[in-house]
Amino acid sequence: MKNIHFAYILLLLNIFTISAQTKYKSQNVLLQQMTDSITKNHYSGIHSVLIAKDNQLVYERYFNGYTRDSLHDSRSSFKSITSLLVGIAIDKGFIKDVNQKVYEFFPEYPSLEKDPLKKLLTIKNLLEMKSGFDCEEFNDTKDCEDEMSLSKNWVEYALNLSMKDKPGEIWSYTSIDPMILSGVIRKATNISIMDFAKKYLFEPLGISSYKWTVDPSGNGMTAGSFYIRPIDMMKIGQLVKDKGVWGGKKIISSKWITQSTLCDIAIPDFSYMKSSKSKIASPQPAYYGYYWYREQIKTNDLQENLLFASGNGGQYIFIIENLNLTIVFTQGNYRTYKAKQAFEILAKYILPSYKN
Repeated sequence: MKNIHFAYILLLLNIFTISAQTKYKSQNVLLQQMTDSITKNHYSGIHSVLIAKDNQLVYERYFNGYTRDSLHDSRSSFKSITSLLVGIAIDKGFIKDVNQKVYEFFPEYPSLEKDPLKKLLTIKNLLEMKSGFDCEEFNDTKDCEDEMSLSKNWVEYALNLSMKDKPGEIWSYTSIDPMILSGVIRKATNISIMDFAKKYLFEPLGISSYKWTVDPSGNGMTAGSFYIRPIDMMKIGQLVKDKGVWGGKKIISSKWITQSTLCDIAIPDFSYMKSSKSKIASPQPAYYGYYWYREQIKTNDLQENLLFASGNGGQYIFIIENLNLTIVFTQGNYRTYKAKQAFEILAKYILPSYKN
């Protein structure tokens, strides 16, 4: 009887071992197929792909001459880091809350309070891209960033722009909004956004290799043009996935992570998967939060919710909470649908490798 019982245990162990080996082998096959597709230029312009599963880096590859130490322009995916910096400033009491009025931080511009619309502008309006400024980049209708970059003081330029809508009513994507938050944090803390980010976010995460873009007046760019290593973008994703905790230490409150990544603003008539022109998955609507996005990937075999940061050219930090996955892409596919090929790669290779 004991022999039968022992044999049964061995059989179960063998079944579990074979099952685990089969799953691991299928992961390796799919990821190798992904690597081959990138190196053979089926997916062009990709600079890096990194995957962390259960807080362990399981895949890290660089392409087209890029290496682990290459600094990469994060473009608008840095807006999501700006959201984290605002959360830290609120956590530490430098800013009251997201409903605080913007004009309160800039007494040197009395016109802000006198303007019937600008006096209503809150930090939340800036975070949700509902400021009301007469700017719009998502559909390339009125990009104010180029003109801003020619000015000497980007925060001042942004604050002086004319208004089109009442704050809080219309979603209109613009780099003007996060640029103003650079000034808000500087005025609230009495230190530059560069020093604030270094002290409260980058140093705690061990991020030391990066490059800011700074205007002639010393305002750090918080809408993009921030150069960072993909491995450090991964740290940002892991921090958010783990609700603000890094290395056992609370960096940002879980309350802020939850609030900023709720993403309940529907982006009108837009889907990242649809924009990728891929037929691998059916298009699902995209949603916006405090500089973070959500969209679902849905195929015949899987359905997963993505939380992500997104930058022009294909700069992504993906968080798939259900699978405990964090994924980073950097690319050079600027102003082309190919930037969104990352969504096909996720649906075809990465998510099937780790689906439950």
